[in-house]
Amino acid sequence: MATVMRRSVTALSLIQSSLAPSSRLGRCRIRRAMCSGAWQEGESEAAVRDVVCFGSGSLDEVGSRLDRLNLAISPALVRRVIDSCSERSDSGRRLLRFLSWCRSKDLAGLGDEEHDRAIAVLARMGDLTAMKIAVGDGEKDGRRMAPETFTAVVEALVKAGKEDEAVRLFRGLERQKLLPQQGPGAGGEGIWCSSLAMVQTLCMKGYAREAQGVVWHHKSKLSAEPMVSIVQRSLLHGWCVHGNAKEARRVLDDIKSSGCPLGLPSFNDFLNCVCNRNLKFNPSALVSEAMDILTEMRSYGVTPDSSSFNILLSCLGRARRVKEAYRILYLMREGEEGCSPDWVSYYLVVKVLYLTDRIIRGKRLVEDMLESGVLPTAKFFHDLIGILCGTEKVDHALDMFRIMKSCELADTHTYDLLIEKLSRNGRFEVAKELWDDATKNGIVLGCSSDLLDPLKTEVFRPVRPAQRQTSQNCKSLIRTKKGTAAGAINK
Repeated sequence: MATVMRRSVTALSLIQSSLAPSSRLGRCRIRRAMCSGAWQEGESEAAVRDVVCFGSGSLDEVGSRLDRLNLAISPALVRRVIDSCSERSDSGRRLLRFLSWCRSKDLAGLGDEEHDRAIAVLARMGDLTAMKIAVGDGEKDGRRMAPETFTAVVEALVKAGKEDEAVRLFRGLERQKLLPQQGPGAGGEGIWCSSLAMVQTLCMKGYAREAQGVVWHHKSKLSAEPMVSIVQRSLLHGWCVHGNAKEARRVLDDIKSSGCPLGLPSFNDFLNCVCNRNLKFNPSALVSEAMDILTEMRSYGVTPDSSSFNILLSCLGRARRVKEAYRILYLMREGEEGCSPDWVSYYLVVKVLYLTDRIIRGKRLVEDMLESGVLPTAKFFHDLIGILCGTEKVDHALDMFRIMKSCELADTHTYDLLIEKLSRNGRFEVAKELWDDATKNGIVLGCSSDLLDPLKTEVFRPVRPAQRQTSQNCKSLIRTKKGTAAGAINK
């Protein structure tokens, strides 16, 4: 009897040393169970969770501490432990040790569903090393992953830039005939489901060349509808994300010649690819080539909407081609392009007007938008106010804020932005008025009241007054720099 008590006390001290300070309830349950010699309902589960999810110490001690609990492994217990570990982002390696302990003790207690759930949790945590070890253990045991788990694993690898490892995993599972199966009619050994998941995941991140290799390898399995149209649209999206307009055009022509259906998202992907290529290499061809693609869309029976024109407006704004962007918006407002602009269209044009110091014209365009009945969101005003504050146009930012308040869209973030900017510029009275106005309207501010104290807030003071750049000033500056560089070379 004394020997049994000594063993119980020793095991209790070892278990308590592995518990986190926050698991006081778990310590009390374990102490009571060890003293009574029997586990009550829920105590065994709490003990395992405390050791695996909240325990301290090295990873090598996880197995020995679980052994001292002397518990039977059940699928329900394993599921609950895995769910508890999923709530903590730092418990991936301890979860892996728990899986290894379960495999060594009772392989039947760790079912395929529980093993898949653990792999999915490791994939969401981003612990790729632990995830690959768990997948390797599943291959040794001859386990077949579920389609959802396989997709999660492949997405985690591709998202981390390890697309080659994702393809190698796919090849290895194919050789061992462990590819996931969608169902009885999903294509024999499940190649259709897994290969389609591989193609879509690779194309999602722009790895179209690797996806094309998977398609070629399983060409006989992906030659029937609806797989053909899905694969071709995925490849089109992949080449567009990759930025290869030539290959994207080839895939687009193949889709059109084969008679597969094409929708607005596919044409928008291609339009975005071409516009970004021209933005980088030939900005003057932005409008002409984009209009050709929009005409091609209409001839194919797809009507462009505001999202299609917003792609063009965004690239024109980034290229600072103000006149062309304003003309596109004008044609949309007049109905000549077959669709009306939304608030994003107005935002893209007003943004480039503000960035090129056309403040009055941009404000007038905002007023025209409100008069036409287009209702923006708080993000519309917040971003424009941020641009005006960044370019030191604080008075115009306050005017835009008044328009925002008239639309009843004023929020905490905009108040914080203006109060901090006004305080940094030394305009504490105006900042105090905004603070009082927000308090009166019941808006909880995120900035500190110390910003309103001149003794605590450092005021930004420019080194020299801002000068408007003219062509003469730019030429003189260039001559000065050239003279400085020539003097440095002569020395």
